[in-house]
Amino acid sequence: MDSHEINFIALIKSGNKQAFDEVFLKHFKSLYAYAFTIIKEREDAEEIVQNVFVRIWTKRDQLKTDGFLKSFLYRSVHNESLNYLKHQKVRSNFNVHYTDTVKNEVGNLNTEIMATELEKNIHSAINELPEKCRNVFQLSRFDQMKYQEIADALNISIKTVENQMGKALKILRLKVVDFLILIFLFFS
Repeated sequence: MDSHEINFIALIKSGNKQAFDEVFLKHFKSLYAYAFTIIKEREDAEEIVQNVFVRIWTKRDQLKTDGFLKSFLYRSVHNESLNYLKHQKVRSNFNVHYTDTVKNEVGNLNTEIMATELEKNIHSAINELPEKCRNVFQLSRFDQMKYQEIADALNISIKTVENQMGKALKILRLKVVDFLILIFLFFS
């Protein structure tokens, strides 16, 4: 054990600011270089070393270095650097998870909005169909009646039902196609 280091430890424990400053100035550069080799970020390495010294000063009365101040400082910087890296990994994992969650929520919200808008456009287009055409379409699609049942219910021929359905589908396709293109472009 170096008696000089033991003396510095005793002085720091007693609150001697000058001894603390001297230890800080003597070891800062080498501790900074050591922290930098671990975390590869200049500002963060500097902050890690400063945190170690701040902790030493604020808890100086509890300081236990076993008489080896230099090895204590390096061990403290090493542990602080590892804690920093662990914290960065947790933060990174959280950011990835949070970003994915937000993207999914936004995607779900966009899908819901698009589905609602599509439904509005379809209902609007259905309401714009000629009355006979609209009646045939609604009986077929909403009441799920077969063409023969529609013909019997409206007292018209199956051929008329087929023609009216063809006309309804053609009109609906034309009215909704622009919106479907917009949805396709949005989701691709």
